[in-house]
Amino acid sequence: MQRFRIIKRQERLGWRSCFILLTAIALALLLSAVMLVMRGTPPVEGILTLFKGAFGSRWAIEDSLIKAIPIFLCSLGVATAFRLQIWNIGAEGQFALGAIGATWAALTFPELPKPVLLSMMIGAACIAGGVWGMIPAILRQRLGTNEIIVTLMMNYIAILLLEYLVYGIWKDPASYGFPMTPMFSEQAIVGKIGTSGVNSGIFHCLVLGVLFWIFFTFTRTGFELKASGDSVRAARYAGIPYNYLVVLVMVLSGALAGWAGFLEASATINRLQPSIMVGYGYTAIVVAWLARLNPLNIAITSFLLAGLRVGVESLQLDMQVPAAFGGMIEGLILMTVLASGFFVHYKMVPVRKQ
Repeated sequence: MQRFRIIKRQERLGWRSCFILLTAIALALLLSAVMLVMRGTPPVEGILTLFKGAFGSRWAIEDSLIKAIPIFLCSLGVATAFRLQIWNIGAEGQFALGAIGATWAALTFPELPKPVLLSMMIGAACIAGGVWGMIPAILRQRLGTNEIIVTLMMNYIAILLLEYLVYGIWKDPASYGFPMTPMFSEQAIVGKIGTSGVNSGIFHCLVLGVLFWIFFTFTRTGFELKASGDSVRAARYAGIPYNYLVVLVMVLSGALAGWAGFLEASATINRLQPSIMVGYGYTAIVVAWLARLNPLNIAITSFLLAGLRVGVESLQLDMQVPAAFGGMIEGLILMTVLASGFFVHYKMVPVRKQ
């Protein structure tokens, strides 16, 4: 029987790495088709309905772009922490705190001029999200806690705080008992682009994506982040302020997720209500890994996974597929793509007999 050994590749694969990635995604879709067969749904028709619902019309593309905006910002924040090998699983909670901060500004100063009020809402959202991200970083430094567990648990605290506010002191008296705040004033709403349904938050994503690419590519701090992520011991030996960088990336990560919460509350819902929490922060973790922490790849992957969400909604309506099917496809894509990374970085060679 032929035996093989695993060795690290010394050469770059080039276009062949794209082929491996596409093969992994195709495998995930094939497994998704198998699941459709298991529940008695025509697999080809189901996959076609998925793609048509996601990208087959102007409405579908616009809806995908709308959902991609908060996913992109949360993913960019998560990727910032991941570059330092800090595992921020708390984007969902930081997103909630950002929405709360923006709502506070919108309800407290509704008559301010629009540029001033929107700037105040962004600032409040970023501060709230950044502080929520800073807490687990400080606990990690001072008490040696695990940031994965702390950020995950803080998600539930943030979501319950949001529900407490919309069920309590911020509840709209005219909402007929439904948990939601009053509608934001016109000055507190991020507008649409022309006659489309896409809000101008997409320009926020473009600017922030370019700024973070410049930050990681051309600045000393960006280089220190990458070096520290590769080896903490070497970073400390070189005099890089690792503890400061841990706090910095968690604050930036939380601020970006908070910015996403501001856009969702202001541009999409125009108020705060529990339905704002749809799992964008968790999807961001999948996007960051699939995109290999690259801002351009994050933009593309955010749009594709947002389209997956829209496509699953069409599957639900047309073929009565459960809503959980979308999460299953996300998980399959993540597992197959991560597994494909093995073949990108390593290869199997036959062991020659003596």
